Amino acid sequence: MTVNPFLVKNVVRTYDQHQETGRRIARFKNYMDRAGQGDSVSISQEAKRRLLVEKVAGEIVDNLIGSDTANPVVREIREQLTKEFGNGKDLFFRYPSDGSGLQILKKTDQGVSELTNGEKDALMRRLWEVALTRVNETML
Repeated sequence: MTVNPFLVKNVVRTYDQHQETGRRIARFKNYMDRAGQGDSVSISQEAKRRLLVEKVAGEIVDNLIGSDTANPVVREIREQLTKEFGNGKDLFFRYPSDGSGLQILKKTDQGVSELTNGEKDALMRRLWEVALTRVNETML
């Protein structure tokens, strides 16, 4: 099988044109970024604060669920949830080894029982609300 030299030359020329176009676009993009014409987003101080509060609250929720911690804020949130959902009894968060997801257990007079899906959803919503409120109060 023979390849026509004209076709090879045409493919190489097209490749060079594409390379040059790519370099030109990259130079133009760099120029626009340096000139400040790139995309920029500005948000208010209140929105920045809200994002930071949500980020910190997310960390606290992960910390609360993931481990037993000595953090005073986490301890206060856990105590409040225990009063509201555990009727004064301890709540336990655990991830079973079978990978079935988060289990929330509470101690009862009959032993340890798992929260139902409705109770679990309500607790997780309340956990997020309490964490947001607590972080918002303590943040400068």
